[in-house]
Amino acid sequence: MSRRLPIVHNVVEHDAAGYRMESLDLEFSNGERRRYERLLGRPRAGGPGAVIVVPMLDEDTVLLVREYAAGVHRYELGLVKGRIDAGEDAIEAANRELKEEAGFGARSLTVLRSLSLAPTYMIHQAYLVLARDLYPERLPGDEPEELEVVPWKLDRLHELILREDFSEGRTIAALFIAREWLRHGEPAPPPAEPADPTGGSEIAP
Repeated sequence: MSRRLPIVHNVVEHDAAGYRMESLDLEFSNGERRRYERLLGRPRAGGPGAVIVVPMLDEDTVLLVREYAAGVHRYELGLVKGRIDAGEDAIEAANRELKEEAGFGARSLTVLRSLSLAPTYMIHQAYLVLARDLYPERLPGDEPEELEVVPWKLDRLHELILREDFSEGRTIAALFIAREWLRHGEPAPPPAEPADPTGGSEIAP
């Protein structure tokens, strides 16, 4: 069933624990009026969103990185990822992060799609970038230690997703999306533009 987006009567931005928040005064199509909070990000966080990079060493092998994850206090296997800095687009950010975290650049980079993290309360978007035709090049990054690079065969994803040290949802989704795109060669949809402050909803006068 298709529904009209809620009418936005008012938008108030405020800070909360170091993050920027928005309070939306919404009216739904059935007349219900509610206030929703959504997370915009940290002030002066840089560019619009982040990137998740799937670096292909060859047509069957992806490069993972092992990095300390403070949230679970352990080393986690995952993909190269990071925020888009001011003045960068997703392709530039992906190539920079790849050089900083894995010690490779890519001659071919393709944005496959954007991924949300928690769309019910976060505006954040991460762009999934497939990186191919790799070459060795390292840039200094902000990690406290050099990350271990772990090659993994795409046909062994069923083993990877059962590992205790591989748990981040966006990374799991990104690998399966990239694998299917590589197998079927379907044209990728264009990435969504960063959401506007009202989420595309109608604003009441």
